[in-house]
Amino acid sequence: MTVSGPGTPEPRPVVPGASSVEQLRKEGNELFKCGDYEGALSAYTQALGLGATPQDQAILHRNLAACHLKLEDYDKAETEASKAIEKDGGDVKALYRRSQALEKLGRLDQAVLDLQRCVSLEPKNKVFQEALRSIGGQIQEKVRYMSSTDAKVEQMFQILLDPEEKGTEKKQKASQNLVVLAREDAGAEKIFRSNGVQLLQRLLDTGETDLMLAALRTLVGICSEHQSRTVATLSVLGTRRVVSILGVENQAVSLAACHLLQVIFDALKEGVKKGFRGKEGAIIVDPARELKVLINNLLELLTEVGVSGQGRDNALTLLIKIVPRKSPKDPNNSLTLWVIDQGLKKILEVGGSLQDPPGELAVTANSRMSASILLSKLFDDLKCDAERENFHRLCENYIKSWFEGQGLAGKLRAIQTVSCLLQGPCDAGNRALELSGVMESVIALCASEQEEEQLVAVEALIHAAGKAKRASFITANGVSLLKDLYKRSEKDSIRIRALVGLCKLGSAGGTDFSMKQFAEGSTLKLAKQCRKWLCNDQIDAGTRRWAVEGLAYLTFDADVKEEFVADEAALKALFQLSRSEERSVLFAVASALVNCTNSYDYEEPDPKMVELAKYAKQHLPEQHPKDKPSFVRARVKKLLAAGVVSAMTCMVKTESPVLTNSCRELLCRVFLALVEEVEDRGTVVAQGGGKALLPLALEGTEVGQTKAAQALAKLTITSNPEMTFPGERIYEVVRPLVSLLHLNCSGLQNFEALMALTNLAGISERLRQKILKEKAVPMIEGYMFEEHEMIRRAATECMCNLAMSKEVQDLFEAQGNDRLKLLVLYSGEDDELLRRAAAGGLAMLTSMRPSLCSRIPQVTTHWLEILQALLLSPNQELQHRGVVVVLNMVDASKEIASTLMESEVLEILSVLAKGEEGPVTRAAAACLGKSMEYGLIQPNQDKK
Repeated sequence: MTVSGPGTPEPRPVVPGASSVEQLRKEGNELFKCGDYEGALSAYTQALGLGATPQDQAILHRNLAACHLKLEDYDKAETEASKAIEKDGGDVKALYRRSQALEKLGRLDQAVLDLQRCVSLEPKNKVFQEALRSIGGQIQEKVRYMSSTDAKVEQMFQILLDPEEKGTEKKQKASQNLVVLAREDAGAEKIFRSNGVQLLQRLLDTGETDLMLAALRTLVGICSEHQSRTVATLSVLGTRRVVSILGVENQAVSLAACHLLQVIFDALKEGVKKGFRGKEGAIIVDPARELKVLINNLLELLTEVGVSGQGRDNALTLLIKIVPRKSPKDPNNSLTLWVIDQGLKKILEVGGSLQDPPGELAVTANSRMSASILLSKLFDDLKCDAERENFHRLCENYIKSWFEGQGLAGKLRAIQTVSCLLQGPCDAGNRALELSGVMESVIALCASEQEEEQLVAVEALIHAAGKAKRASFITANGVSLLKDLYKRSEKDSIRIRALVGLCKLGSAGGTDFSMKQFAEGSTLKLAKQCRKWLCNDQIDAGTRRWAVEGLAYLTFDADVKEEFVADEAALKALFQLSRSEERSVLFAVASALVNCTNSYDYEEPDPKMVELAKYAKQHLPEQHPKDKPSFVRARVKKLLAAGVVSAMTCMVKTESPVLTNSCRELLCRVFLALVEEVEDRGTVVAQGGGKALLPLALEGTEVGQTKAAQALAKLTITSNPEMTFPGERIYEVVRPLVSLLHLNCSGLQNFEALMALTNLAGISERLRQKILKEKAVPMIEGYMFEEHEMIRRAATECMCNLAMSKEVQDLFEAQGNDRLKLLVLYSGEDDELLRRAAAGGLAMLTSMRPSLCSRIPQVTTHWLEILQALLLSPNQELQHRGVVVVLNMVDASKEIASTLMESEVLEILSVLAKGEEGPVTRAAAACLGKSMEYGLIQPNQDKK
């Protein structure tokens, strides 16, 4: 038997009584040849479910393996190939495909055994011989590498653990080399097998910052994507020991420990998903149990006395990342339920802690916000009313335990906890506000003589003002209280918070110009005071944050927006604060920028509905005159000049849970507004906007990702992508752009994505392969049938550039499709730009695949008319593309050349050949020359 290729499903004779299995297999084979590997998978899987014979099952399993190899799912490819081998131990194709999967999985020792078996079954097969030589070379290289690093690893640890080498350059170099070595799997394995974990434990025990950092970063390499090494590392170091490093005062060490724990969690979670297999099976454990042990230790750390505030924040960050489900499609939220039962009170304890004066627990300015975000994510991860009711009950019981019988200190702790809930799961916060005596205590404490008590109460009042259930109560009872605090208090910290409360209530009408809560000019006065506090760098960042909160509400008013963007000092102070350690300001900064750029969702009301509302005497929202497009464009220019892109780029880089998906969405909205005008895009790119948009387009809310992707598309269309996204970054742009091709996106988003992909497809083969890998081709083909002429044209241009790839050429060459026909017909359309794109694709394809030339006359009876129209076009580009197509057809076959020369094409070519020297003349002369070679025309015929 001869292997036709590593990924070609094999046909076989029809078995009587198995026509449906055979039909589905044939259908799968055709889909595979066309590049639709998902469709082929579906067909083969259906065939397996129809009671196939053992022989059929073997073939279907190895065909499934071929599909998984193409889709780069090597675990499944190995599984399917193994099933085929179980059915037929001498199945050489299945053995070969399993060897390919094992090689990709890094299991070279197992892959070589399968290849040796293939060679023994088919000794003359060159494909097997070459593969065996290649994998043998890889194994030898690995052995050489491992042996050369043996002595190096030992030497590095000797230097690092030598007390006499303390602080030397030699020691620093050894630690760096160790970290670099651990980044490669082979190096990490060598360190691990050289008693490395125990030696790294000794480095951790030294307490020296540099050595601890080197140890933690090396452990990251050892544990990364390797479950058995991770479990072994935990068994040596101890789970409690690893988690405790989070709590150290040194910020760099705490962050390094946070990164290590994230890697450990990822490895264990992978173990929960698929269990231990192959090389990972050395240690048998229950990953789910190990995961819970680690999470439990993190929860314990939250309330431990002596843990640094930074360490507590890092623990909260880890819990935010690892506990909630990544997708609501995942039905299993048991980890969230377990954390709520085991640790909700501990999280609430952090959320209710006071930073100033310091309490038992050390917290930072960001701790309460991190706790709020974790609580919000846990609450959102609940699936039913019973689970949510349990969450409410636990929160209310905790608040009551502090509020009742604990004196004033207990009431303060309870109110602070309510504030934490109002910033997170606001449903739980609203329920807590309704507990007996809570709201009354908030109002009463606002009048306290003690600043700390006033701060807690006023903040709770502000957070409550934004919640629908309480806003009317506070509007009626709280405005006078807040005004009184603002006017009479001598403390800026109280006045600024009271001002924010007034701002919040004053912005209740949003952007509706006709719904103003305060007298004319009051919002401008409030905004002026907010800007004054914001610019006062004598006030601490935590207090100035509240000035930004106020502006985030007041900038709904267009007059406030205009004054704010004109105040360069205020903008500078805003951007500086966004870069500070006060991370909780990010959402307010992003909100103010969204308001200033009008990048919130706004739909023009239907004129008929407006008339109807007027007739019914219903209220109609009114747009402020200064929110018209010309004003918005002017504000965008001022923000760009002030350096808004640099500030937003720093915000995107923030490694903090405060950068929530909602916050990311706001930044995406602003970026899209900033790149709306073509002339502004260069500024955005120059200040790092392209780099910042990539992570925003890949993670966040669906709306945010779409808006970031659209901003990327705009940049890719009008600038050189290789300059905008240098290095490997350009390949990351493809996926967000392809996401804009989905049907739920607008026509403008589809069009811009197609234009951007056209630019990328014209740069390199690697980029074209990336576009193919993201399964964009079927969607692009779909848009070639779009009614909107600009979208249809953009899709055709994109396909023209993709036609340089072998895979796309195969699609056009495959039998039973109308792809070639569509290009030929489009080459005769009235839309000149569409004709140019289609004719360019036709010229490319007929040049790369001569076999297509003979099919052009078969796809439509109008093919000659279309070619003649191209040759006679006054547009030289169209003329050139047409003459290249004709030349390719003449070169491909004497029969086609004869048909062409018997038509008016000969006369047209004769005229073109006598024209002014250029590509069209040369191509026309080449057509005539080839026809002379065939003996179809005489030399004097083109000299009439």
